[in-house]
Amino acid sequence: MLANFMGHSVFQKGLQDYLTIHKFGNAARNDLWSTLSEALKRNRKYVNIQEVMDQWTLQMGYPVITILGNTTAEHRIIITQQHFIYDISAKTKALHNNSYLWQIPLTIVVGNRSHVSSEVIIWVSNKSEHHRITSLEKGNWLLGNINQTGYFRVNYDLRNWRLLTDQLIRNHEVLSVSNRAGLIDDAFNLARAGYLPQNIPLEIIRYLSEEKDFLPWHAASRALYPLDKLLDRMEKYNVFNEYILKQVAATYIKLGWPRSNFNGSLIQASYQHEELRREVIMLACSFGNKHCHQQASTLISDWISSNRNRIPLNVRDIVYCTGVSLLDEDVWEFIWMKFHSTTAVSEKKILLEALTCSDDRNLLNRLLNLSLNSEVVLDQDAIDVIIHVARNPHGRDLAWKFFRDKWKILNTRYGEALFMNSKLISGVTEFLNTEGELKELKNFMKTYDGVAAASFSRAVETVEANVRWKMLYQDELFQWLGKALRH
Repeated sequence: MLANFMGHSVFQKGLQDYLTIHKFGNAARNDLWSTLSEALKRNRKYVNIQEVMDQWTLQMGYPVITILGNTTAEHRIIITQQHFIYDISAKTKALHNNSYLWQIPLTIVVGNRSHVSSEVIIWVSNKSEHHRITSLEKGNWLLGNINQTGYFRVNYDLRNWRLLTDQLIRNHEVLSVSNRAGLIDDAFNLARAGYLPQNIPLEIIRYLSEEKDFLPWHAASRALYPLDKLLDRMEKYNVFNEYILKQVAATYIKLGWPRSNFNGSLIQASYQHEELRREVIMLACSFGNKHCHQQASTLISDWISSNRNRIPLNVRDIVYCTGVSLLDEDVWEFIWMKFHSTTAVSEKKILLEALTCSDDRNLLNRLLNLSLNSEVVLDQDAIDVIIHVARNPHGRDLAWKFFRDKWKILNTRYGEALFMNSKLISGVTEFLNTEGELKELKNFMKTYDGVAAASFSRAVETVEANVRWKMLYQDELFQWLGKALRH
């Protein structure tokens, strides 16, 4: 962000000056800001870098910018800023906290179906500001934080969101790859935090069937994951599942699976193409595409029958997990055997995580108990086993109960390693979302007073936010999905 508004060459010269000046001495943060300010001055730009960057480096979190069209005046917009918070109840309190204020270099373009204007920078330093955009005509859309160079999220009025969605569907290539990815990421996170109706991000991803670049698909996949985990134990989950499959299907068919030459070697495509294919296969298999399931099952069965692993390396984790979830206990035992026999650390990790994908609760319980045996599962890997079982909707409650029942053993093992303990607490609780689970977590916290108390407090905040999201938005989401699938 700093390099972008300074200009990369000026920023680089400022860094060189800073290193030269302080090469035989000590330096503090303000020395860097001062040197960069001087570099700007030499280019006739007068920005107090320290004043700007102290707000970004010393304040908690980051802002969300909201751009609103002014219906009473032509070519004018209203820009507001506030602290971006996922927790809905904390957000209400934060609105009255005027200490959260940033100086924000907001880059903006205006566009229509075939043309995008030149980029302009607006410095936003107040809670609310009015600005004139001369190129803003009726029917044009606005886009902020161009190419995601700023560390903030951007929200718009619903009219602008619909114009941007329409642009993506009609001609998405008018927007750059990073802008498309940024829109997807912002929309899902804004909806998750309650700033935006739940249907907006799901409407945006309808264009993905025409998307050929990896980054927007990756942004969608990464954003869908936590939403999927919030919904995966709900009665109407299949409606969400069906909608996502509908968006993925065309690209999955188009890209297919990695193919081999006659000699058995894989036909290599570009790195970006292979990463895109992997992302789409992962989504297709995760959400239950029948062909994807059949392909994964065939590859696993071929490995078992021939004892020769011909599964392409970059999709092995997807195939192993899908095969374990679909096929019988014999497949689980086969993967367990391979986990013990392989000496490759990376393969061992993939095999162990695949074992947590089973739909069989008895096998998941067995794996959880085996994870405490250091001779079978390394101590550092046991945490990953428990967390991955917690991410499995069939095992979430099992992992949560196991965590509480075995807490004394786990805390003795990992208590000194605060990072490990924090990772375990967060991983086991991050997708709990019922009133009962929240009550269990709070009751469990009362019995514990130790170095991980802060991690438990954060876990309670996360689960409270999950419960509130479910209470406020799940009906709205499922109603929209039902309508969307009927049309």
